[in-house]
Amino acid sequence: MRRRPDRRTKDRVPPMIATRIDIELTERQLTESLVADAARGLFAANKVLPPKYFYDRRGSELFEQITELPEYYPTRVERSILDRCARHITATVPQCTSLIELGSGSSSKTPLLLDAMYAQNLDVDYVPIDVSRDALIGAIDVLRELYPRLPIHALLRDFETPLSKLPRYGQRLVALLGGMIGNFDYVQRTRFLRNLTDVLEPREALLLGVDFVKSPDRLIAAYDDAGGVTAEFNRNMLNVLNRLLSAEFDNDQFAHVAQWNAAESRIEMSLQARRSMRVPLRALEAAVTLRCGEAIRTEISTKFRRAEIEREFADAGLRTAGWWSGGENASGAGDDYGLVLGVRCS
Repeated sequence: MRRRPDRRTKDRVPPMIATRIDIELTERQLTESLVADAARGLFAANKVLPPKYFYDRRGSELFEQITELPEYYPTRVERSILDRCARHITATVPQCTSLIELGSGSSSKTPLLLDAMYAQNLDVDYVPIDVSRDALIGAIDVLRELYPRLPIHALLRDFETPLSKLPRYGQRLVALLGGMIGNFDYVQRTRFLRNLTDVLEPREALLLGVDFVKSPDRLIAAYDDAGGVTAEFNRNMLNVLNRLLSAEFDNDQFAHVAQWNAAESRIEMSLQARRSMRVPLRALEAAVTLRCGEAIRTEISTKFRRAEIEREFADAGLRTAGWWSGGENASGAGDDYGLVLGVRCS
């Protein structure tokens, strides 16, 4: 009987054993990006900031806590799907030898995919991409212990920026897990999927984590947990603004709000001013004025139906090659969450 390749003992001489970290997003660049986003979003009629500014060191730690909360099902269900189905998923694109993970965070579910790829006797390279330096370094330290010979090429960058320079080590499987595609509205999703498809070669693939429409009560609980961890995570963005913009936001003067927007099929998370205030933003040489009750939207999380994703894949030039789903929504009528594989059409 042929021995199954093991993460610690697989004999191979990989093309790139060294760990490499390319820093494409410096603290200065992050500040410049935030200045531009704040100038647009904080002075708009409906105030908004992108969720990427959640993820400083403290924000990354809080998000990891969120993924362990009983109310927050996406990480738990996604992990269970990968545990059951990772080999089937990777067998659907058997020639892919390079795993690129967008928004990789702690890479906690990555070993499930890596083991499935190793089980096919493939030489594997791993490319994690994230905006958090601390998350990348922490993930690399853990993976290096598990896979001493795994070539790792990490990129500190915003994966929303052009994807034309994605590393190439063999045929690529790109993964965007955690339901993060829901952080984009329809226009942003369309642009992202088309840009990615333009980068992929025929038969290269995208593995996408997708959260399904379900009971609003279940959804709101996942973004407004009883222990207040998500509220702290949301308000931590104000700490990032204070640090990078030399601002003077008072966290205690903002309420965490999570609401279901049925028309857009999405959760909207915001910070709502508890009183009227004027907050200096020294990096912009300006101040933002908020009325009592006025909100700054910090995140959207769109929920999907299968037909919608398949239509958006087709529009972008991706063929839907498989669905894997799990959990049971509050009504007992269907799945909580799914993984869908799209393959670049030839």
